[in-house]
Amino acid sequence: MIPLRDSTPSQHFPLVTIFLIAVNLYIFYYESTLGIGIEDFIYTFGMIPAQFNQYQVPLLGYYPFLTSMFLHGSWMHVIGNMWILWLFADNIEDHMGKVRFLLFYLLCGLAAGVTHYLVNPASTIPVVGASGAVAGVMGAYFLMFRHARILTLVPPFFLFNFPAWIYLGFWILTQFWCGLAESCGQIAFWAHIGGFAAGMLVYRFFLRTPKQISEG
Repeated sequence: MIPLRDSTPSQHFPLVTIFLIAVNLYIFYYESTLGIGIEDFIYTFGMIPAQFNQYQVPLLGYYPFLTSMFLHGSWMHVIGNMWILWLFADNIEDHMGKVRFLLFYLLCGLAAGVTHYLVNPASTIPVVGASGAVAGVMGAYFLMFRHARILTLVPPFFLFNFPAWIYLGFWILTQFWCGLAESCGQIAFWAHIGGFAAGMLVYRFFLRTPKQISEG
């Protein structure tokens, strides 16, 4: 199912959302120029769980938990993530403000990386993608705008206007199903689950007060 638009209009220009989209697209463009060097780049800045099983990893050695959320494996990967971010993040940014939203986004991405590590501590496969952070935005949207409508394309050509809680609820259930079944391909489903859960749990701590909202 492909979401096309939601029914909740933005109240402010989504500067941070656009900034995050631009950064992700630029970094992927940079990746595409590396040629055979792309593998070294991914193994350097992607998150490889097995690397953190060693003792005395220096604090700066944990940077892949942050950098990995700005890398992607293909154009479809980055475009899919950025489309979902564009669709849902503007309304969350409205209610958090720019700085709080950026911190929220990064925290959800870190939570996603930690969840993936805890589930797959021995994995030597680098994990990349904004999916976990974007899932955190989806988790916040699930609770904050549960009654919004999501116009959704159901292939090959059916259009449905789902309530947000149904669309996002179905999405997270598919992540659990694939994470447990381990038969849906090499996708970090537990990172998605961790990010979504983090978004649901912490979003309220990032919301602006009524006074801050009235002041813009």
